[in-house]
Amino acid sequence: MHPRVVTRDPIAVEVQVQAAYLAMFPDGDQLLVPQIFGWAIDCFTGKYGDYQAIDAQYHDFEHTLQGTLCLARLLHGRHQAQAQPALSENMFQLAVLAILLHDTGYLKKKDDAHGTGAKYTVIHVRRSAEFAAELLGKKGFPPAEIKSVQNMILCTGINAPLHEIPFQSELEKITGFALGTADLLGQMAADDYVAKLPVLYAEFAEAARHPLDQPYNIATFSGPDDLMQKTPAFWESYVRPKLERDFGGLYQFLAEPYPSGRNSYVERVEANVERLRQELAKNTAATG
Repeated sequence: MHPRVVTRDPIAVEVQVQAAYLAMFPDGDQLLVPQIFGWAIDCFTGKYGDYQAIDAQYHDFEHTLQGTLCLARLLHGRHQAQAQPALSENMFQLAVLAILLHDTGYLKKKDDAHGTGAKYTVIHVRRSAEFAAELLGKKGFPPAEIKSVQNMILCTGINAPLHEIPFQSELEKITGFALGTADLLGQMAADDYVAKLPVLYAEFAEAARHPLDQPYNIATFSGPDDLMQKTPAFWESYVRPKLERDFGGLYQFLAEPYPSGRNSYVERVEANVERLRQELAKNTAATG
């Protein structure tokens, strides 16, 4: 089983990602993972350009780190399983960049004093891809690598038309699907996922109050209780099928050992869903 890691601590997550990277690529650049984590920390703490520190309460930096840890473990598991096409060192590096930047679309400019970054919920994926292009362009990345990062970020959209993403290779597509998988499982497997659902609702509600240039209306809930009521079905009827069908079952590479071992991420999500069901039943009984 994957060990517990304090995902509030960027260094703790960085150590795990570095270990996965060097296990796959022993001759890899030992300074690269610390460097790109440093870039992400700067972005989320208001030390990059004219952007403020992240102020979204659910989609905070820990949310990003949860997905990053899950992605590194998934790609390491896939590498150990010798799945084809084999993951290249460059693609792993780009994947880590993509997951670290996938929610930078919630960042606000320093002159943006209205609301929190949650108001960008519906357009945050597009904003994240644009932010990544800006940052990586300044860092000297070639256009093809920037496009790879952007394509992977596009996989995290909740209703992303995956077939329309202009992947440059089969490996890029697989890695993007791994990123989408990790984004979902990383947050839903967190110990405090159930407790943070009202915070997620607050972000949705803020987004609904600030339509901006959103191309469609965000799904709304009548309140945090309604969101919590619908979360078990969200897992069973949307997320689980999406992981299996749309993302090609890549979550299975999180099993230890692969393929028949226990999958701690799926187990923790299902434990969260069961805990939520019990809380909902208890509340129903109390009010009934």
